[in-house]
Amino acid sequence: MDKATGTATAERLQSGFGNEFATEAIPGALPQGRNSPQRPAHGLYTEQLSGTPFTVPRTEARRTWLYRLRPSANHPPYRRIDHASLAGPLAPPNPNRLRWSPLPIPAAPTDFLAGLTTMFATAEGAFDHGVSVHLYAANRSMERIFFTADGELLIVPEQGALLLETELGRLRVAPGEIAVIPRGIRFRVVLPAGTARGYLAENHGAVLRLPDLGPIGANGLANPRDFLTPTAWFEQRDEPVEVVQKFLGTLWTTTLGHSPLDVVAWHGTLAPYKYDLATFNAVGSIGFDHPDPSIFTVLTAPTATPGRANLDFVIFPPRWLVAEDTFRPPWFHRNVMNECMGLITGVYDGKAEGFLPGGFSLHPMMSAHGPDAATTERAEAATLAPHKIDGTLAFMFETAAVLRPTALAMASAQLQSGYDTVWNGLGKRFAP
Repeated sequence: MDKATGTATAERLQSGFGNEFATEAIPGALPQGRNSPQRPAHGLYTEQLSGTPFTVPRTEARRTWLYRLRPSANHPPYRRIDHASLAGPLAPPNPNRLRWSPLPIPAAPTDFLAGLTTMFATAEGAFDHGVSVHLYAANRSMERIFFTADGELLIVPEQGALLLETELGRLRVAPGEIAVIPRGIRFRVVLPAGTARGYLAENHGAVLRLPDLGPIGANGLANPRDFLTPTAWFEQRDEPVEVVQKFLGTLWTTTLGHSPLDVVAWHGTLAPYKYDLATFNAVGSIGFDHPDPSIFTVLTAPTATPGRANLDFVIFPPRWLVAEDTFRPPWFHRNVMNECMGLITGVYDGKAEGFLPGGFSLHPMMSAHGPDAATTERAEAATLAPHKIDGTLAFMFETAAVLRPTALAMASAQLQSGYDTVWNGLGKRFAP
């Protein structure tokens, strides 16, 4: 521990996904063989954080025991504050395909929380399922602490690394990586490069997990060993700290007399984690035609209906294309799911222009979409030699619930008015 600041300095990571983890910042802080001893070591308090109901099947349970300087219950009342770009009213239902250019980095001092803008949501207010999709653009590190009671957060950086200082440890997440922060975990975002921009999905349903592999077998896609959780790290700061929580789409604030990032040791199955998308083991066709894009699923949050996801996180990474006599870009299709796509780097192989890093598109259920006219013409004329798609990384938030744009998103200067025209060159060419 840094004696000058009282801050533990451990930054190692633990690997694995869905395992029971155990970590301590001070030797002896973690009880052995007992979750809640009568008097924990070092004068700590025991607290359990439950991310699932107590009585779910054991394989579904997510909970962690915390050993901290003060219990979380020791806080003043919260009072509501305004945040004009977070949540807000949804626009009327709209079946049209929509696309937005990237948000600019703000000029005024703006931290991660102030820079959150809600673009889509499946519902207003109360959340027991569905998804909200936000963008963030920031130019200063957070001093306050934030958590959401509405869902777990899936963070996808596009520009600038984030240092996530959480109750359970620290995670540095750069573009090309993702991080997940469970519902209720308190954290701050530090900007090592001074600015950052990216995407955030708030999952209001069942917790994210690895998809089943079915006929793929035991290997492929995302491997559990590549998911990293932090080791214990804590702050011993006895000074005023603002804590902001998101509750049913609204923000509430209180001030503590100390830092709430004060967990000295913890063990359990509920923890923040990060994943390097470059470790995803893509599979694909070595014959003809396309497997469905579900083969690119990194994480999924299921519903009670098998195969019908509350949220799928899907990526389109660098990969080899070798299929014969096949139109290789993403094909034309209509889908019962709702698709929100973003771009981290490069050019997406389904669009020739207009889809930019930091931008995103929304294709509601059953809206017809696919490659634009320029991509179609180029792909049909291409020589079908083995070809590697490289220098690109796109992703998709996909959900069975209908995503509706917010009124703010529909009024945004970044909304592209001419998106439908990308398919204008696809005229009739029937010649029997």
